Amino acid sequence: MVCPSTYRFYSLNRLSAGAALALLLTFGVQGALAADAPAAAPPPAVTVAKPVFKEVTEWDEYTGRFVAQQRVDVRARVSGYLQEVLLSEGHMVEEGQVLFQLDPEPMRAEVARAEAKAARAATALRVAELEFERGERLASSKAMSRETMEERRANRDAAKADVEAARAELRLARLNLEYTEVRAPISGLASDVRVDRGNLISGGSADSTVLTTILKLDPIELEIEASESEFLRYSRLESAGTRQSSRDIANPVEAMLIDEEEWAHKGQMTFVDNEIDVNTATMRGRATFPNPGQVLLPGMFARVRLLGAGAHKAVLVPEEAIVSDQARKLVMVVGKDNIIEARPVVLGPVIDALRLIREGLTPEDTIVVNGVQRAHPRKPVTPQEAAAPR
Repeated sequence: MVCPSTYRFYSLNRLSAGAALALLLTFGVQGALAADAPAAAPPPAVTVAKPVFKEVTEWDEYTGRFVAQQRVDVRARVSGYLQEVLLSEGHMVEEGQVLFQLDPEPMRAEVARAEAKAARAATALRVAELEFERGERLASSKAMSRETMEERRANRDAAKADVEAARAELRLARLNLEYTEVRAPISGLASDVRVDRGNLISGGSADSTVLTTILKLDPIELEIEASESEFLRYSRLESAGTRQSSRDIANPVEAMLIDEEEWAHKGQMTFVDNEIDVNTATMRGRATFPNPGQVLLPGMFARVRLLGAGAHKAVLVPEEAIVSDQARKLVMVVGKDNIIEARPVVLGPVIDALRLIREGLTPEDTIVVNGVQRAHPRKPVTPQEAAAPR
């Protein structure tokens, strides 16, 4: 028979052993689970670098269209039948070159009539002068009244006026005879002939028949339209003394055609309009380009860049470092403890394959240049230094 106290001691020892076994099993399982659990992932690796900080000259790019410096619709100054076409269509013509010949016979008849009228007027003037001279002699001897003398003076003056009028008509008739030869008003490239030989030509008015069109191509002009905000920026730069207005100096302009890869055509600004267009909210400007080979033709489109600002220090970054957030542009900046900050920036033009940053970055900032998709705002990264973009 077991003593009660001995039984209690035995039971307590048995319970302690069971609890110890349970604790041992619990901690053993947890240790095994902890050993099997994966370690926490490190922050994503990104490539970082300092922005490029150097002296640059800014160019602002636009799209423009070439227009002729001079465009003339050739019309006859007199009416008549088109007798001969001397124009070689689509070729260069020189100022003063005869392009069309109207029938001159009606104008020659007008010249002959005007010459006869002028001769008759000259004869009438001689008769009036003789009558006036005779009247002066009679008036000196009191043989003619004062009224008769004044009448002869008036007849003489009227005859002089008739002579001048007849001479003017003769000059006009001779001019009209010359105008039967339609000459090139400017040197340039002619279009096609709009009227066939033998047709009646209307001339001498705004509704006169257009015979052909001549364009002056050397030099040629390029029309540019800048937005209101761009025009205001130019005005601010002028006020700050950074860039002179194109109204005051001929700022340089460069153009590139659709099949070119270099800014091969060099020109200069020659005109800036005096108001903003209310329909398009743009300011119109014009640049002039030399065009000795007539490669540039009116109607051609071209990419054009205009000097935007003088030489100055600027921050530039690769295009890959720029992130779009709807209308905003962001650059991922590595801050304290390698925490990412999404920095809003204001972009400028592309210079040497790098994007100019007008506002938002400093040369001392460290930016993510590769792996921006792994860089999230307010999250850490593992930066890996890279050479500054060139």
